[in-house]
Amino acid sequence: MQVLDICRNATRFGLEITLATRGGTLEPEFEAAGIEIIRLERRFPIDPKLVGDLRRIIRERSIDIVHGYQSVDGLHLHLAARGLANVREVLSFQGFVQDAKNRLVAKFLLPRVDANIVVSRWLQDWLAKERGLRFGANTHVIYNGADPERLRPTGKSIKKELGIPEEIRLVGMVGNFYRDARKDQLTVVKALGDVFDKVADVHCVFAGKVEPGAERKFDACKEFVRYRGIADRVHFVGGRTDVPDILSELDVFIFSSLHEGLPVAVSEAMLAGVPMAVSNIGPHLEATDNGEFARIFPVKDHRALAAAVADLLGNKKAADDLALRARSHAAASFSIDAHVGSLVRLYQQIQ
Repeated sequence: MQVLDICRNATRFGLEITLATRGGTLEPEFEAAGIEIIRLERRFPIDPKLVGDLRRIIRERSIDIVHGYQSVDGLHLHLAARGLANVREVLSFQGFVQDAKNRLVAKFLLPRVDANIVVSRWLQDWLAKERGLRFGANTHVIYNGADPERLRPTGKSIKKELGIPEEIRLVGMVGNFYRDARKDQLTVVKALGDVFDKVADVHCVFAGKVEPGAERKFDACKEFVRYRGIADRVHFVGGRTDVPDILSELDVFIFSSLHEGLPVAVSEAMLAGVPMAVSNIGPHLEATDNGEFARIFPVKDHRALAAAVADLLGNKKAADDLALRARSHAAASFSIDAHVGSLVRLYQQIQ
């Protein structure tokens, strides 16, 4: 989604982008936006044909900067640009670089590219400490940014779809169920019973697909709401393409995570003007200025989360003020304009 937002807004900032990819679930959205996609295949861990195809594209299109978002992709771009005068290389670090292969490639590329981008200061520190990556003076923190235009609701109603009366308030979380320790929906469902006890006429919606290997996490959430007797007020709606419409109907956005780089979901909620309760991991604290723009709860503390959500639901004026200040903060720091503007300045700096 980040790359899609960049491509949609590139021309406003004087960028001409060539997108080479192996494809993905967002291809229809790229095509709908009129963005050209060059589809390439990687058959081997290091694929000479892919390197050759990339080198041909760089030459034919007179590309000045190659920018990779995965370590292995960055390696192929590095090999493709080798020896080409005036071609600069940029590598982005969006997350945790979990596997040994990508860590090895990242360590090789770090001092050899012209610029490394990390999406948060916390992630840079974590990668250095936990993954042994040595970031040098060519490292820059550029926050991910969401496009406010993409977040405009279309008028579709999740309440209407689920048969929830308009006057019922809605809280929710947008995030996939992952097999690794990333999102923490179980803490949210544990908090909901307490929230429902304190505040009447509230439902909750979870939007996000279930990754293969995460079925037990999903089943545990479903089982808990059945055990607690709240299954009729908790809705698991799967992966969605109408997140802006869902955000537009939320009274509180909840984001319970164990590990993140810098979640776009938090930026989107702030830009959509939804009051938030987020877990107290480093990236969330960085995004919300240490809780200045959201209610913070300790990781896995469902009672603290319930208290935060109940407080936001019970004090609309304070919640609206929090959301308004968060929106202004996000527009300055986490919008697509802020992100692409920072990219352009970096590109100009290394040319």
